[in-house]
Amino acid sequence: MTARPMMTHVSALRSTMEYVEREVDATGREAILAMLTPAERKIIEGATAQEEVPYELALHLWRAIDTTLRPRDAQWMEHMGAYAIRRAADRIGDVFLHRPSPLAFITQQVPLFRLYYRPGDMVVLDHGPNHAIIRLVGFEPEDSLFCRRFTGGWTEALQISGGRDVVIRHLRCTCEGDLFCEWTLRWAGGPSA
Repeated sequence: MTARPMMTHVSALRSTMEYVEREVDATGREAILAMLTPAERKIIEGATAQEEVPYELALHLWRAIDTTLRPRDAQWMEHMGAYAIRRAADRIGDVFLHRPSPLAFITQQVPLFRLYYRPGDMVVLDHGPNHAIIRLVGFEPEDSLFCRRFTGGWTEALQISGGRDVVIRHLRCTCEGDLFCEWTLRWAGGPSA
């Protein structure tokens, strides 16, 4: 049986490039794109809004950005993940992200992960009024940059949904030899449902 290819929605790449353009000048942007193959660059610059691209392309782009941004901001990927969630909130608004509480956001029945990546999903293993444990299933990150993007994204999503003093910890990571990636999410404030 052939494994399903891992794919990324082009909006993940667009939010990445928007973040890059906020952080570097045109010369820096060009230096990042020059690290990609001509075919990869063409996809990044020309993909249509509804298109999916191979996840491997996102990894190549993130790694190129990392060589440029990491020396001046060790947490650039977390910041970019938060930026991507803010952009998503601007685009899709109340439908998915603006929930009455972080717990309502976490336990919603809409598979948000699948809007941007496939195959796989984020599943809630445990939750309480001010905490949750989330596991990534059916998707292999291949690089901790993905996990760091999600750490920043979870932080921003919980803040948008009313959480204060949000703390996200990436407890287990396949990139470090664990069987799965898993995060604990903690926050203060907001109703519990």
